[in-house]
Amino acid sequence: MKTLISLTAAALLAALAPAHAQDFPQPGRQVRLLNPFPPGGTADTLSRAIAARMSQQIGVPVVVENKPGASTQVAVRELIKSEPDGHTILYTVTGTTSQLPHLYAKPPYDPFKDFTPLGLAAYNKLILLATASAPFDSVKGLIEYARANPGKVNYGSFGNGSFPHIITEQLKKQAGIDLVHVPFKGGADAGRALLAGDVQILFDAPLTAINQARTGKVKALAVDAAQRVAALPNVPTMGEAGLPGFDIPGLEQLLGPPGMSPALVAKVNAALMAAIRSPEVTDMYNRFGLDLVASNATEHARIMRENYEAWGAVIRRVGVKLD
Repeated sequence: MKTLISLTAAALLAALAPAHAQDFPQPGRQVRLLNPFPPGGTADTLSRAIAARMSQQIGVPVVVENKPGASTQVAVRELIKSEPDGHTILYTVTGTTSQLPHLYAKPPYDPFKDFTPLGLAAYNKLILLATASAPFDSVKGLIEYARANPGKVNYGSFGNGSFPHIITEQLKKQAGIDLVHVPFKGGADAGRALLAGDVQILFDAPLTAINQARTGKVKALAVDAAQRVAALPNVPTMGEAGLPGFDIPGLEQLLGPPGMSPALVAKVNAALMAAIRSPEVTDMYNRFGLDLVASNATEHARIMRENYEAWGAVIRRVGVKLD
């Protein structure tokens, strides 16, 4: 009788156990891969490649959901309210964890309490572009032109508080020039604005920057990184162009909602990194000019903290605020 009662109790406990204590993936459920940008940009393209490969590997659908807006906060809110069962994941970039929390007097979330690090996919960088018709061909020329024509150079960004917004403000501060910010909802929209001449400069993602520069549609002025990009060997780094301090890497990273168990994190990380390390996805990261990492969750958490501190120092020095 005691054995029967014990078995019944155990069955009830199993039935009442929260979803995040169960195996990943759960049969019959899909995995949501949230993306904080509109379709067409680098992060969206990479998300879809990861989702396709991951779906093949784990045997359930992995669906990308684009939720752009509010400098990634729309997607962040969706993630935070999700169950910590591994079936909702956010593919995002530096701004979410390292930059945006520093931009508010009262941050909208705590990057170390409201997320579960699931793995660092890669380091990213940006390339400073100018329209083909711009009356300057270098960072020095841009600075000279902007000083002679204050307020007449528009710069694009992926949104208020985004990576391009912050580093262009850093450029303004260090060079002592006046540039006008024109925010967009993502890289695709900002890139189109540059080609149309609606903005004259843009720190853009490597893939689109390299492709556009090679065709002569834009001018590549400098690389926001410690080293030059192999695909554009004649384009200097910002440091080489006379402006040091533009070498803090960006992060391509995957996050879960708060409260995920270590065992579940390990399972989700293994699935994600297997997809990222697959030949087709790895090749895509390389072609996009990103530095593949494919870390475990513990290493991701450490790097995320270091990156947060480094960008915090830049933002305080530059004085960018969103409230």
